[in-house]
Order: sequence, then C-alpha cells, then structure tokens
Amino acid sequence: MKDLIIPKGYKSKLDLLETEIAIKFVKDTFERELAKALNLTRVSAPLFIFPSTGLNDNLNGHERRVTFDIKDIYEEVEVVQSLAKWKRNALALYGFKCDTGLYTDMNAIRRDEDLDTIHSAYVDQWDWERIISREERNISYLKKTVKAIYRVIRNVQEKVSKRYPMIENKLPKNITFITTRQLEAMYPNMLPKERELAASKKYGAIFIMQIGGKLKNGLPHDGRAADYDDWSLNGDIIVYYEELDLAFELSSMGIRVDEETIVKQLKEKNELDKMNNKYVQDVVNKRLPLTIGGGIGQSRLCMYMLKKAHIGEVQASVWSPEDIEYLKENNIYLL
Repeated sequence: MKDLIIPKGYKSKLDLLETEIAIKFVKDTFERELAKALNLTRVSAPLFIFPSTGLNDNLNGHERRVTFDIKDIYEEVEVVQSLAKWKRNALALYGFKCDTGLYTDMNAIRRDEDLDTIHSAYVDQWDWERIISREERNISYLKKTVKAIYRVIRNVQEKVSKRYPMIENKLPKNITFITTRQLEAMYPNMLPKERELAASKKYGAIFIMQIGGKLKNGLPHDGRAADYDDWSLNGDIIVYYEELDLAFELSSMGIRVDEETIVKQLKEKNELDKMNNKYVQDVVNKRLPLTIGGGIGQSRLCMYMLKKAHIGEVQASVWSPEDIEYLKENNIYLL
C-alpha cells in the first residue's frame, strides 16, 4: 500500500450507480464548456504511435513505455504517454487557423506509476491545443487562457453542486498566479510538493508558472520535457483538496517551444541528440504552428468535483487485492 489517504469517517456522497451517472454529467458538461471557451473542435487521437516519429513524450525521462508488435507492421509501436507533440502536428495537418484549436480524449498506460490515492496505471485526460500568433507568446496570454479554463472548472463545479446539493463548491472565485521562484522564496525550507500544498491551502486555487528551469537551489521545481513546453511560459493548475488535505493538480499546460527555445532547452537537458528527429526539425524549421496547449485530467476532475477519497472511485483501473480490501474496509468502493 503506497500513500493511501483514508479520510476519517469517510462515506461517499454518491453510490456506485449515482457516481457513474455523475461522472457522465461532469465529463459532458466540462467538455462542452471547454470547447466553447477556447474555440476548440474535437478530433480523434491515437492510442499508440511509431517511436520513429518522435511524437511521443519522454515525461520525466525514466518511465518505461508500453511497446508491442502488430502483425503486418514492420516497426514496433508504443502507447502514447502524452499527445503534446502529436496535437501540434495535427493542427498543421488538419489546416486549423489562428485562434482555433482542437481537443481530444487521451488514454495512456503508465506502467511505472506509484499507485496511490490519486495515481493509477491508467491515464485519461482531455488534451487540447490552440494556434496562437507570435505576439501572443507571452505571460499575459498564458494567464488569460488559464483564467478561461479556471472559469470553466468553477462553472462546472457550480452545476454539480446544484445537481447534487450535498456536494459543496469550495473553489475560490479567482485563481492566484505564482512563479516557481516566488514559491521558493515564500517557502525556502520546503520541498516543491510541500510548497504546492502550503500555497494551495493559502489561496484555494493556484497556477504555478515557469516549471522546468533550475531554481536558486540548482534544481527544477518539477521535471518537464525540453521539447514541448516553453519553461518560461508554462505551469500547473492546482486546487486545494480539503477532503484529503492535498495540493490537487488538475492540469499541466503552457505555450509551446518555438525554434529558439527548443534548442536552448534541449541543450540545458543535454538532449541535443533529439535534434535530428522529425518533430524537432519541424519546430526548428518553422513547419509547425506556434501553439498553446495542455492536458486536463478527466478522472482527477471527477474525483475533485464529486469529493471522492480515491481515484479508483471514478475510473475503472487495476489495483492490488490488498489495496482493494483495505479500501473496502474503510468504505471506499472502487469501480
């Protein structure tokens, strides 16, 4: 059992069937409102791709990808870990214009994930990407987009609370913006995750900006791939989850690298060997549009909206028999 949080006297506000109905309501409502707020069109996305495309994500660089062979295909394929690069490529391929974009359902398998209260081996999120102009590659545009997404999150929570009066909307009206350096200065003696908890507890909802570059202590706040987010123009939407006393990440997003920042960041991470892959060359040679994009956890959002104690209450995944039994003993029933 890894870091299972058991709230004292926990009892789900919805039974299993009510939960399934509520999950559908949350997902349908959020998806519709997000598309409207950001002018996005839904597209289909792959579950697996060829490694040679360079479109898969390395995440933090140490996770093992899930690979397998397919009859009649000459190359092994791998399950996507993120669609960050694929989306940018799709925007160009499909002929999207500036100020429009796409969203899709991303499903993945994280075989090296530590399974606990909020992490599972199954990832489900809305991946979205939108074309921007070069003039919009700035902090102001990033903040404007974050505020639009946060308004959608808050509006959906309000609708959930009206439909299920026993579920309270605890989100603050506004989201607070903090850079990783400001966070380090505010809580110099804390680890990054401890800083996130302290800040989210203080403000209720925060957007931690500029993740990936080194802080004063010589380490990044958190790991970020060098070839999709611009580390000076990215961040995470985090809310305080009172029921579990957690800093609860709902979304990771950012303005994407251009032809200069991709080289700079690859150099900083000693990954210049990636310069020859097609995706990097397309960015360097300006064959792909400038974009902003991110991922929003579907199960994470449902877990928060429905005030659940474990992510397995809102998604069907796999867990150890010991965890299942222990959770059941504490009134936590998994799907």
